[in-house]
Amino acid sequence: MSEIKNNSANNRKINYVEFVSTDIAKSKQFYSAAFGWSFEDYGPDYVAFQAAGAGIDGGFRKGEAQTGSPLVVLYASDLTATEAAIVAAGGSITVPTFEFPGGRRFHFNDGAGNELAVWSE
Repeated sequence: MSEIKNNSANNRKINYVEFVSTDIAKSKQFYSAAFGWSFEDYGPDYVAFQAAGAGIDGGFRKGEAQTGSPLVVLYASDLTATEAAIVAAGGSITVPTFEFPGGRRFHFNDGAGNELAVWSE
């Protein structure tokens, strides 16, 4: 009998995040260029990324952008360099860098319908 893997340490914790993308190829290009993520295709309408590069497992599914989605916030040790990488990869800054207790952050659009944020101390 094969051993069942005990995954109780992950019970009730977020372990996957899924985004909607109007253009899967554009999403792959953007996140690869801006953040160095790698992807695995699962047909023409879905691509996955791994925690090793992104911090959490997740994916992009083909569809129209949704309003009212949760805001995913990434961490960067160098906020300025990360903002430059996002713009160079074709993203746009939607909320300029602002300060909050404990750090600074900005929001960006990935060009395929998703808004995320990046923060740093």
